[in-house]
Amino acid sequence: MLLSSSLKALAGALLLGASVVSAQETSEKASVAGLFPGWPKPGKKCLFPRKRKEWRKLSNREKEEWLDGFMCLSKLPHTDALTPVVRPPDIAPVNASSSFYDDIVYMHMDLNLKIHFTGQFLPWHRWYQQFVEDQMRKKCGFKGTMPYWDWTKDAHDIYNSPIWESHPRHGLGTWGDPNKVFRVTDGALRNMKLSYPSPIVGFRRNFTIQPYLNVLPATNPNHTIFANETYQAKDVHRLVNGYVGDFVGFQYDFEFVPGSHSALHRTLGGDMGGYCPSTAYPGCVGGPTFSPNDVTFFLHHGMVDKIWADWQKKNKKNKNAFFGGSVQDRAKFPNGAPPNLGLRSPMPAAGMVPEEALIEDVMDIKGGYLCYEYV
Repeated sequence: MLLSSSLKALAGALLLGASVVSAQETSEKASVAGLFPGWPKPGKKCLFPRKRKEWRKLSNREKEEWLDGFMCLSKLPHTDALTPVVRPPDIAPVNASSSFYDDIVYMHMDLNLKIHFTGQFLPWHRWYQQFVEDQMRKKCGFKGTMPYWDWTKDAHDIYNSPIWESHPRHGLGTWGDPNKVFRVTDGALRNMKLSYPSPIVGFRRNFTIQPYLNVLPATNPNHTIFANETYQAKDVHRLVNGYVGDFVGFQYDFEFVPGSHSALHRTLGGDMGGYCPSTAYPGCVGGPTFSPNDVTFFLHHGMVDKIWADWQKKNKKNKNAFFGGSVQDRAKFPNGAPPNLGLRSPMPAAGMVPEEALIEDVMDIKGGYLCYEYV
């Protein structure tokens, strides 16, 4: 009887311990899922993916709600959770008087050297888009999802694209005023306050069709190229249908100058082009740092993400193809030098989330933490 009682007690303790572990695991999963409201819990299937639509397919109300989400984030206070990890010398220090949206921009600034021209480029920007969408949902009551901009439809005449609307509620704004450091003075975000690279009301946009004249040496064959030559339908076709199983080649074609990704950024100039305004702090160095100041960044990267997703679907060898280094070395390594990254490598978040997601978490837009599709 004593032995039986002891065994029962031991079994009860084991069951209690198992339930405690189970509770802890459930709590951990819930806390992670809580970072990304609306995402399926780890291990769950994506049954009802959100529909990411091209900008022109949105109703005016949907456009307004999306833009309102950014304005809302720009009115929320700075969070002390922001913890720079790279601290490159060519960016401004954190402005404690900035907004929560400025913190989101600063993430991109601080992590520049880790998320461009390394294996992090595509997965990190996919995560970043979802992170921003979820912050708009959690903090601002946003009900929609991230749209994208199919710039192949406008490549022939970006300047006169119909997406540049001046409407005060649902417009992305037109082009910047050269007499006001190319600040955009119309559209829904004309009064959006920004802190980087220097405090300003309104983001900057400056049409620049030959952006490499002052970037590349005259001996470079791309010195005089027109940027819109590299983001046409034929370029997307080449990307999606080529590089079978070759993640490195795909990324290199896409990201490196004068590829589609960089060319579109530079065409829009201003913040998207990474150009320092005359009002910037001494020593400001241009580059892909404060480009999210212009929310067109997210429409552009929606298209970038769509192209990657289309490439992943095109061939089974592409679905989980991944390789890249963690250190920039453009001269020798097209997408990063060693130490190499793997699917279990975390994506840096500069302290903005309590637990960093892994690259494998974003390899499938309808699996893991992600649940959306492009339509």
